[in-house]
Amino acid sequence: MSRLPKRGSVGMTRRGFLIAMTAVGVSFGFPRHLMAAMDPASPDGKVLPTEGDIYEPSLWYSIDTAGKIKVNIMRSEMGQHVGTAIARILADELEASWDDIEIIHVDSDPRWGYMVTGGSWSISQSWPVYRQAGAAGRTALIEAAAKKWGIAPADCKASNGKIVSSKGELSFGELVKMGLSRQFTEEELKQLPLKPNADLKLVGQQVTSLDIANKTKGTTVFGIDAKVDGMVYANPILPPTRYGSKVVKFDDSAAKAVKGYQQTIVLDDASGSVPGWLMVIASSFFAAQKASKLVKVTWDAGETANVSEADIIAHGKTLLNDASKGGILDTGNVETEPAFASAKSTIAEEYITSTVLHAQMEPLNALVFKNPDGVWEIHSGCQWQSLTLPVLATALAEDEANIVIRSYMLGGGFGRRLNGDYTIPAALTSKALGGKPVKMVMMRPQDMQFDSARSASVQQLKMAFDGNKAVTAMEHHATAGWPTQVLAPGFMPKGINGQPFDPFSIAGADHWYSVGAQKVRAVSNDLAIATFRPGWLRSVGPGWTGWAVESFMDEAAHHAGKDPLQFRLDMLIAEGRNAGTTPVAAGGAARQAVVLKKVAEMIEWGKPQAENTGLGIASTFGQERDMPTWVACAVQVHVDKDRGSIDVQKLYIAIDAGIIVDPNGAEAQCQGAALWGLSMAIHEGTELLNGQYKDSNFSTYTPLRIYQTPEIKIEFIPSTQPPSGLGEPAVTPVAPAIANAIYNAVGVRLRKLPMKPNDLKSKLTSM
Repeated sequence: MSRLPKRGSVGMTRRGFLIAMTAVGVSFGFPRHLMAAMDPASPDGKVLPTEGDIYEPSLWYSIDTAGKIKVNIMRSEMGQHVGTAIARILADELEASWDDIEIIHVDSDPRWGYMVTGGSWSISQSWPVYRQAGAAGRTALIEAAAKKWGIAPADCKASNGKIVSSKGELSFGELVKMGLSRQFTEEELKQLPLKPNADLKLVGQQVTSLDIANKTKGTTVFGIDAKVDGMVYANPILPPTRYGSKVVKFDDSAAKAVKGYQQTIVLDDASGSVPGWLMVIASSFFAAQKASKLVKVTWDAGETANVSEADIIAHGKTLLNDASKGGILDTGNVETEPAFASAKSTIAEEYITSTVLHAQMEPLNALVFKNPDGVWEIHSGCQWQSLTLPVLATALAEDEANIVIRSYMLGGGFGRRLNGDYTIPAALTSKALGGKPVKMVMMRPQDMQFDSARSASVQQLKMAFDGNKAVTAMEHHATAGWPTQVLAPGFMPKGINGQPFDPFSIAGADHWYSVGAQKVRAVSNDLAIATFRPGWLRSVGPGWTGWAVESFMDEAAHHAGKDPLQFRLDMLIAEGRNAGTTPVAAGGAARQAVVLKKVAEMIEWGKPQAENTGLGIASTFGQERDMPTWVACAVQVHVDKDRGSIDVQKLYIAIDAGIIVDPNGAEAQCQGAALWGLSMAIHEGTELLNGQYKDSNFSTYTPLRIYQTPEIKIEFIPSTQPPSGLGEPAVTPVAPAIANAIYNAVGVRLRKLPMKPNDLKSKLTSM
């Protein structure tokens, strides 16, 4: 493998980030070579060689002389069938036969632009890029066929992998054999006509997922499966705190009796990812595991060794009490004080969420070595290659151009693999061994202890009403440990008061309800950041802001003496900033009203319920206002008062995500997201004790089990608007819908996640 070219810089702003992800679609005309570590569309997980000449109308795909089309996918696959969805966008615009499509998940390389899979962005951001790329190929093939036949391009059309006209037909493969070299400038690309949405044949239809065969046969290659000749195994010994711990001494004399044990090293990490770590090296995985239990270590523990969850929550409340702290979002009129001063009534409530772990099925792992060309190869599943590469470069004291991340399937990501810190210990160990291949696989307790958890949060909301109980103002103050501040501070915009905020820790609080004056303030919890590394977890900020907003909206409705559904609908007015300004957001609040009405119809809102049984409703959007997916949830919940148990019997979701590209994938994404929301609502969560997460395995950390799964229905609102995202939004309304149903069932308000039986019983007792 040749050395990779030097990477150019990308503007690290929110807008620049999104532009970077789409602008690379205009790059054309470079020689194609086999970059992927594995191709999920091929039988053995290896890239299929291309025979004969190929034509590359675009960076994103090639066509060979057999008419086979290999689509390059820069998004990571973690069960969401992203390759199938993106490939069908291109195939549809190209007019290719689906039987001719193959997908390749590419490795990190500057040609792909900014590489990240998260935020529910993949389809939304790929939609214009791959449609333009498909149009380029279709145009070039039509021009070539027209020239061959001596007719005008307008007299030809593409259909199912062929160009047809009154002169006959030519397959894509035959045209490639003739030799094609047509390339497009950026301006030409922008001018290419796209098919009307109504003429799309693959988008929105059922097709065979291109990676499903390997997944069901067990031949898909995950990061944990990566192997190379001559590799050694390294097992980490983690320090007592995430930051600040230093190794005073260690004794590996007992470990030397383990067959295969080689040595133990203390990592020196310039990136700050793994301070205080030791790595036990052996010739086998089991030897490394066994030996690591025999190494005795003395640490100088960090300053957060005694910090617990209660400290972080108490600190958060103190932070919110200081009005000078935090960034204030631009929500239009933020001058709420006059409305509260003149209000006839007000309400105020506080909502708390506990720490949540990712707990993905495939534990963290990485294989790292220096290849014969002097390039560091990182073999591991990764969600954010462009974020991980600079950290690796710092840790290795190496130029980014000499590092490549080989792409593998992810056995669960959920945001944990956005932060590639788990590649650092393997890389540092390999460097200490002179570039020798080092494989690190964490055991479950190590994976959980090293998690970048979703931070605990504290939110304080208040609302003002006039004499008619109409809303005149609303405030939302939220604090949590900010992952973006720690991992990607360049993505933090500044509020109208000049102070920065983490958009991924407050999105959702800037809702689409018309509430008069509105102030949203986001405050970073510095104690949380000092104690652990906060991470992005599926649904990110809206996972807790939606919990607060929609619980509070229900409480406000009861205060106003109005039906909670109608109370919301009355405030979903598509005017001003709530009309929606981007193509994806067109329609604004009116589209949120549609999903609310739909889910109310699905659950038969207002229908009398049995004793201790109630219906609850909530509506959110995700991820951001410029790329919203409108979603509403309705649940039926039964409460066992004696045990305090919560039985969610029905969970219905109505969702407007624009054009649905992959119906099967979309439904699966929404089902998984909704059940993730249910899991975090009443089952899942941990807490910090003495600087560490309390739970270290599934014996005590208890996500939703299959027998606890309710009846679930997903309904999509038909739309002609561009697609938004589906990986995360359906998480966000579930918890508040359940809380609202509990209130309707037994008259108790729960304001802390997860909602546990003891909390419910305590509330019932105090009624």
